[in-house]
Amino acid sequence: MRTYRDLFATPQYPPFFLACSLQTAARTVGGLALGSLVYASTGSALLSALAMFGPALAQVVGAFTLLSAADRLPPRAALAGLPLFLGAATAVQAAPGLPTAVALALVLAQGVPAALGGGVRYGLLTDLLDRDGYLLGRSALNMSTGTCQILGYALGGLLVQALSPRGTLLISAALYGLSAAVARFGLTRRKARAAGRPSIAETVRGNARLWSSRPRRYVYLALWVPNGLIVGCEALFVPYDPRHAGLLLAAAALGMFAGDALGGRLLPPYWRARLAAPLRLLLAAPYLLFAVRPALPLAAVAVALASVGYAASLLLQERLVALTPEELSGHALGLHTAGMLSAQGLAALLAGALAEVLSPSTAMTV
Repeated sequence: MRTYRDLFATPQYPPFFLACSLQTAARTVGGLALGSLVYASTGSALLSALAMFGPALAQVVGAFTLLSAADRLPPRAALAGLPLFLGAATAVQAAPGLPTAVALALVLAQGVPAALGGGVRYGLLTDLLDRDGYLLGRSALNMSTGTCQILGYALGGLLVQALSPRGTLLISAALYGLSAAVARFGLTRRKARAAGRPSIAETVRGNARLWSSRPRRYVYLALWVPNGLIVGCEALFVPYDPRHAGLLLAAAALGMFAGDALGGRLLPPYWRARLAAPLRLLLAAPYLLFAVRPALPLAAVAVALASVGYAASLLLQERLVALTPEELSGHALGLHTAGMLSAQGLAALLAGALAEVLSPSTAMTV
């Protein structure tokens, strides 16, 4: 499989792609709306970062308890059920007068099952495509994520101003419901990839097996740590520039889109094996510019350039798939997603705490 035309001609990939894209759009719009709502009511950079990235932090709980189900649940049922739960929780967050503490508790509750969703989603991708097609398929999903984030943050910022954060949260809940409908009626029923009942013990055993390999261990750390730290910077866009946070987030998504197009479609295998480390350096270096608190146009350019470095994750995922037994593919990719998002949530909290003591721009530089 060499082209995106070949990819979208593959049976079942188009509805899978659409369901994932709608869920990304819902998460993007909802996260910006809730972050804006919490910051407006509390004035706290830390709580705003928790509102936007708390679900990512909570995925660490799902990674230690639920991931064995990624290969043991029928994928269509799982991909339809999860967005229904997320949409219901988002609709509750929109309720007038809901205490901030309750809204943040729902944020954390959304993150735990989301760890399972990543494993089911990307495990199904390895079933729909052969292993040689995984990089192209994941590249298309990542570019969709970038597009949905560009549009979601840009439109989300406008919706927050036009409809209020609570009205924007209801739009997010509707997008979750649409994602569930596409998964339920667009995907065919498939059996689970592995036999047996999911359990915490099976999750722990699978995690230990995956972590026991030194090459896989290094790939996981390279996927989690740099990515997490830079999302910690992005978590401070709202307190850094409340009026233009959506624009900065859209610039980050645009850079990620460009990087995924480069890594998934244009780079030959020779360069894919050699550019993962330089791309991780690119992910961080432009953020040093925030030490001098740049004007908005320069800040947006720096953010977009840095986000091209997210393509390193795509190249490292290809390496992880090659290092993983097929019967653990969903578990392995779920662990990657949950660990990465947990690192992002932890870094967002760390960045928010630093911003409370220092300033958003100084915390981003650190």
